[in-house]
Amino acid sequence: MGQSVQEMIAQSKGKKNKKFVEKLMPVILFLIATVSVLTTIGIMLTLIVETVTFFTRVSISEFIFGTTWLPFSNREAQYGILPLIVGTLKITLIAIVVAVPIGISAAIYLSEYATENVRRVIKPVLEVLAGIPTIVYGFFALTFVTPLLQTFFPDIKIFNAISPGIVVGIMIIPMIASLSEDAMSSVPKSIREGALAMGSTKFEVAMKITIPAAVSGIVASVVLAVSRAIGETMIVSLAAGSTPKFDGDFTGSIQTMTAYIVQVSKGDAGYGTTIYYSIYAVGFTLFVFTMIMNILANYVSKRFREEY
Repeated sequence: MGQSVQEMIAQSKGKKNKKFVEKLMPVILFLIATVSVLTTIGIMLTLIVETVTFFTRVSISEFIFGTTWLPFSNREAQYGILPLIVGTLKITLIAIVVAVPIGISAAIYLSEYATENVRRVIKPVLEVLAGIPTIVYGFFALTFVTPLLQTFFPDIKIFNAISPGIVVGIMIIPMIASLSEDAMSSVPKSIREGALAMGSTKFEVAMKITIPAAVSGIVASVVLAVSRAIGETMIVSLAAGSTPKFDGDFTGSIQTMTAYIVQVSKGDAGYGTTIYYSIYAVGFTLFVFTMIMNILANYVSKRFREEY
C-alpha cells in the first residue's frame, strides 16, 4: 500500500530529528566529560598558586626536610612537614594491617565459598559499612575503641594513632573486599572447575588459581584503599589528636596532614597569613601522595593483568 503525503512528511521529520540528536549527543557527552577534567585543573591551579605563595615565605628545603611543625609558635614558626607525613603514615600503616587481611579474606569467602543467599546478605552489609559517615567512625574510635584499648593497654592516651588507625582500617574494608571480590569473580569458572577436577580443594583453588589470576585487581584495590586512608579527615581529626611528632610512638597524640587542614580551616588563622597559605602547601603534598597512589594502582593493574 502506498503511503500518504502526511506519513511521508512525518517520516522525513523523524529522520531529521534522529540525525539532529545523533549530532547533538556527542557534544553534550563531551561537555559532561570535560567537567571532571576542568574541575581537576581548577583544583590543581588553586593548590599550585597558593602553594607558590607559601614558598615565597618559607623555604622549600625547610618544608620538605624539617622535622618540626610549629606554625602557631609565638617565638619562631617552623614548617617542617615530616611530622605530619609521619602521622599520616602511622594511621595508614595500621589501617592497612587491619583492612588487607580482613578485606581479602572476605573477598575469598564471597567469591569461592559463599552461597548466593549468603552473598545477598553480606554484600549489602559491606555496602552499608561503606556508607556510614566518617564523623560517626570518628566518634566510634574516640568513645569506644580507645577506652577498649585502654583496658588492655593502660599506657595508651586518649588521643593516639592506634584507635583511629584501626577504625580507618574498618572503614576501607568494604573497598578492598568489594573490588577484590569483583576481580576474583571475573576469573572464568572453567579454570576453577579444571583445578577441582584434578583433585584440588577449594582453598587450593583460591590460593593457587583465583588469587594469582586476579592479583592485578586485588593489588589495585589495596592501593586505592591506601589512598583513601591517606586522605581520611574526620576520624583522625576527632581521635588522633593535634600534636605533630616526628617519632615512632603510636600510643600518644599525633597529627596528620588532613587533621591540620581541618584545624586551620576552623578559623585558627587569618586570611593571607603564612599559616593560611600553609594549608595549601599541605594540601598539595596530600594531593601528590594520592596522585602517586592512583598512578601506582593503574600501573599495577596493567603490569600484572592476566589474560584469560
